[in-house]
Amino acid sequence: MTATVPETAATSRSYDLSVTTQGPVYPPSEVMDQDGNFVVIGRLNTATGPRWGRAVVSADSPVPPLGEDLPYTIVRELPEQLGERDRQMELYTLPLPLPCNNYPMLFAPEQRPDAHEVQRPSHPLHQAPIPDLRAADGPRRREAITLEQWVRARGQLEVEVPADGRSARFSFSFTGLIPDSVYTVMSLRERDLDPAGPTRPGPLGVPNAFYSDRHGMAHYQATLPNPFPAPGAPGANRMINVVVLWMSYQQNYGGAIGHFGLGGDIHAQLKLCGPHFAEFTTCD
Repeated sequence: MTATVPETAATSRSYDLSVTTQGPVYPPSEVMDQDGNFVVIGRLNTATGPRWGRAVVSADSPVPPLGEDLPYTIVRELPEQLGERDRQMELYTLPLPLPCNNYPMLFAPEQRPDAHEVQRPSHPLHQAPIPDLRAADGPRRREAITLEQWVRARGQLEVEVPADGRSARFSFSFTGLIPDSVYTVMSLRERDLDPAGPTRPGPLGVPNAFYSDRHGMAHYQATLPNPFPAPGAPGANRMINVVVLWMSYQQNYGGAIGHFGLGGDIHAQLKLCGPHFAEFTTCD
């Protein structure tokens, strides 16, 4: 029997995306400073419980099993209004294998089944090694990417469910992005972080790449089939968040969000704070 959409279901809604450096809470962040500490904008695990905040977090923080939390070892808090030292903080990729990681997922099982075995150092974001790049190919020269530049990003999302209720269209507009960069968008679903059997996070639309212009502006749109099945429906895996990713390798990966994920080659810059989209229901 085909499910039907309740008459009370929402048809459209707009959201403001929040600046972040974090996907899941482990690793604590998808960027580091030059000393190998995580630069966290997102959910901070503290001794008094989780809260949204900003902090420099040690890579020696304890790592619990997937689905559990332990307090981060916080080196220092970062104020909402950054001082000069923090504004000029240069951002780096995470090394491989990923530190402080408890997520066992292979993000590109067909492309890189050996992803967990790769060893690479941390690199400044603007100097991340692009696979197969030659100087003659004309790589764009970049200045160091700083925390001040990172937090300029702004994004708006509009979700629309058409009258038949079988899909949802996601329309994004962005300002303040890292200029002249490849970005992608991933969808996070409610079972992607399920300790009993996590599902693989996927692109929000394929191809899911877009390109920021020299002013850091961009638009992106995608339609997904039945992203919000009724809660409790057999096999339901509702979409609960979107994450906008800066791609340090300046490429996208077809049906995968990245080869190494979580700061190795993808870097979360914008997302919604916590689960969303409960107001929508779609059907097959």
